[in-house]
Order: sequence, then C-alpha cells, then structure tokens
Amino acid sequence: MRHGKKINHLGRTASHRKAMLSNMACSLIEHKRINTTVAKAKALRVYVEPLLTKSKEDTTHNRRTVFSYLQSKEAVAELFRTVAPKIAERNGGYTRIIKTGFRPGDAADTAMIELVDFNELYNPNAEEKKATRRSRRAAAPKKEAVATIPAKEEAKAEEPVAEAPAAEIPAAEATDATEEKTEE
Repeated sequence: MRHGKKINHLGRTASHRKAMLSNMACSLIEHKRINTTVAKAKALRVYVEPLLTKSKEDTTHNRRTVFSYLQSKEAVAELFRTVAPKIAERNGGYTRIIKTGFRPGDAADTAMIELVDFNELYNPNAEEKKATRRSRRAAAPKKEAVATIPAKEEAKAEEPVAEAPAAEIPAAEATDATEEKTEE
C-alpha cells in the first residue's frame, strides 16, 4: 500500500525520473505548453513551480539553483529573461493542466500543461492585438484629409466639373465664360 507516499514514481528509477522531469521542464519553459500524460503533467507541476518561484528574483544563487535542476543554459536564460517578468505579480499557480482525452495507441489519459500567463485565450489581462485586414491609411478619418486641402486647391478641383457642361454651351457664350475665369 502507498499510504502517505506523495511522490508518483512514474514507473522509473530515481535518476531516470529526474532526467525526464528536467527535460520536460526545459521544454515547458521553451515552448510555454507541452502535451503529455496526466500523471507526468502533475509530477511536472510539482517539479517546475518552485523553479518558477525562484526565477522571480534574479540573483546568481537562484540562477545556479535553477540550473542544477534544469541542466540547460538556454532554458535558464529564457526563464529569467522572458518568463519571470510575466509571472512577477502572481503568487503561485503558474501552470495549468487541461485534460485532452486519450492517446490512441494505449488509451493513456493525456493532458496539456501550460504556463498560465502565456495563454491569450484564458488570460483576461492579456493585451489584445488588433488584427485587421485594412491598411492604416484607410483606418484614418476622412474628415481630416478634407479639412487640410487649401481653398485654392478646392477651386481647382471644381473647375473640371464646371468645364464639362461648357462643351454644350454655344461658342459665343463659351468665350464669355472663359474670359470671366481669366479675370479671377
């Protein structure tokens, strides 16, 4: 019986389990979410959350402590540079486990474990990106563009409209109309 035994051994020796959890933690930090079994996800959460807490204070001691667990310079750098500033205000619960069904090969219960602050769908505080297919010029108000045209340009813009009916006017009247325009 396993009464009071809190560690899930996951059917592995201690060294194999430590290496597996270290690799999974590095993958989680690098990719922000990974798919695995529910049992491994629960074991990984217990393994990685203290490391995330240590990363909130960037000291040499904390970096060396985290490196002893992860054994990856890239993962430690990513953790302290990008992950730690995002989780700085959070007091715990840095990861989320979402069950995703059963694996086809062996019907193992699978789950996705992710860093909470890096999911835009579930995070209400995340800044929303404005995705639009229109250009920035088209989004600008048109009233500003009309207001910036000087009065002389407006008169020039109206001249072609006035000349179009002039073709229908008899030749004698057309010369009078052109003289009036030149006087202005």
